Amino acid sequence: MTETDIPRDVLRSALGLYLDLHAHPELSGAEARTAAVLAGRLEQDGCTVTRGVGGHGVVGVLRNGPGPTVMVRTELDALPVTERTGLPYASTTAGVMHACGHDLHTAAASGALTLLVQSRDTWHGTVILVGQPAEEILTGADAMLADGLYERFGTPDAVLAQHCAPLPAGTVAHGRGPVMSGSVALDVVIHGRGGHAGAPHLAVDPVVTAAAVVLRLQTLVSRETSPTEQVVLTVGSLHAGDRPNVIPDEARLSLSVRAFSDPTLKRLMAAVERIVRAECAASGCPKEPEFTVTSQSAVLMPDAAVSLLARQSHEEAFGPHRVTDWPGSTATEDFPRFAADGVPTAYWILGATGVRQWRAAGDGITPVPPNHSPEFAPDVRNALPAGITAMAAATLRVLQAPSDTKGKT
Repeated sequence: MTETDIPRDVLRSALGLYLDLHAHPELSGAEARTAAVLAGRLEQDGCTVTRGVGGHGVVGVLRNGPGPTVMVRTELDALPVTERTGLPYASTTAGVMHACGHDLHTAAASGALTLLVQSRDTWHGTVILVGQPAEEILTGADAMLADGLYERFGTPDAVLAQHCAPLPAGTVAHGRGPVMSGSVALDVVIHGRGGHAGAPHLAVDPVVTAAAVVLRLQTLVSRETSPTEQVVLTVGSLHAGDRPNVIPDEARLSLSVRAFSDPTLKRLMAAVERIVRAECAASGCPKEPEFTVTSQSAVLMPDAAVSLLARQSHEEAFGPHRVTDWPGSTATEDFPRFAADGVPTAYWILGATGVRQWRAAGDGITPVPPNHSPEFAPDVRNALPAGITAMAAATLRVLQAPSDTKGKT
């Protein structure tokens, strides 16, 4: 199966879906329209469709006789980003954008399913296409599983997913280890004692304490982590007060840590708490700081055997020169949740950057717009056919593989 095998009507339909979703993005937990559009497409392809699984989740089941069950996961949600691509099909929703490519993933998954419908004489089994809500806030996979995803629709023999990234459009990349890091996001409240800006000695300024915390946290990477280990710590927000002449009572920070092992994440979280408590003590804060974990994700480590099947199918579809190695990314996903109870998974990276963007970045200074950027704009003419082909070829290969080649690492 190659890109040239995609019938024009299939590609045209998938492109129409992509343009529609890109122009009408919805935030995590509010994906009602997106879910309805995907559900309609799945019903057109003959799937038995269930809506409202774990929120706005959509499950389409395509049965084709006895055989393995392969689940294809795509995501429905967008980001609170204001689009600056200048595309004619840019977002029409103020302050919301498909800046991570979930629209591309969904269109590619839908197109792949249509190809499988049209080639059902070549395979047997069941394909489950899952449109997952709330991936960006790392809650959608858990919500769908808690709503009985596997109990209601069957535990799959393998789960497949792909995610676009700023690699050359028309290529795919596979990891030979962790594909994405695990993460923990944390909210911290630092309690001070408010007062007059002209009498700071009568107050305990939480802004100064928070500033010291932010600076000190940077040493967790630079001085407490081996240079050979990939770790990222980011303080994404710091809020305190609203007037220049008032020292506030508290400061609030939101931060995230990312690493490629659970022990490292635990070490970092303990160190974060140690530093925050120590800086609060040094400042004489009247109350202990508060810590709230807002999200967590596991390290994304696909199954070796199923990943090999997917990679082999891609090398046959695209040629080995268009299938590369992925070094791992400190982006995070909740996709590892679908590996619950030992379900094997495969996950690969789909190139999305066009030639024009690569040339613009040729000076080595101007970066290619990455995911989550207001300028992120996949080269849909090349990325979408490749995404359809990659997902269809991998799904077909897993469906046709002997049962003893799946789930063995």
